[in-house]
Amino acid sequence: MKIKEKTKSKGMMKFSFNLNKEYNQAFSYIKESEKFIYAAIILFFGFFLLGFFIHPPEILSNQFLKFLAELIEKTKNFNGYELMGYIFLNNFLSSLQGMFFGFFFGVYSFVAIVFNGYFVGFVSSLSVKSMGVLVLWRLLPHGIFELPAIFISFGLGLKFGTFIFKKKKFESFSYYLFNNVRIFLLIILPLLIIAALIEGFLIAFFG
Repeated sequence: MKIKEKTKSKGMMKFSFNLNKEYNQAFSYIKESEKFIYAAIILFFGFFLLGFFIHPPEILSNQFLKFLAELIEKTKNFNGYELMGYIFLNNFLSSLQGMFFGFFFGVYSFVAIVFNGYFVGFVSSLSVKSMGVLVLWRLLPHGIFELPAIFISFGLGLKFGTFIFKKKKFESFSYYLFNNVRIFLLIILPLLIIAALIEGFLIAFFG
């Protein structure tokens, strides 16, 4: 009887969940992946500057403006809670896709970070032209939690695609996938929730 209880106890300990340990491993993996996260940051701000100072061809510019107009029209009657939910869902899907669709050579993550950087730069340029350079300071609070989540997600998406170049491809794929899931649940998701609350509040009450 004692032997069975001891065996059962060991089995329970084996499958126990230690949140502190999980966070330590998540931050350790982020540290391990920092060059990919830095690459995502450089790409984003590089194309942000391109979008800010160099406007796209008219056909692409018109598509951007059309997208903005549709977005404004879609959300203009949203209350604060609906706006928070909409922002969270969009950021959630963007981060999820950027992190996990990067398994194919990191192509999706690369294209997505480039597009997002350029588009944000383009929109920021329009905002500065219509409201002055100080508007950028008003936009800053919107990205305090959102941008780190985006950079980590897309950086890890870029790294995910490198499994194909490893000798032990399946083991590398599993290792990257498991760590991406851990980081998405423990770090990205909380950051996106906070970002949605802040952005929804600022937009709903301060415009």
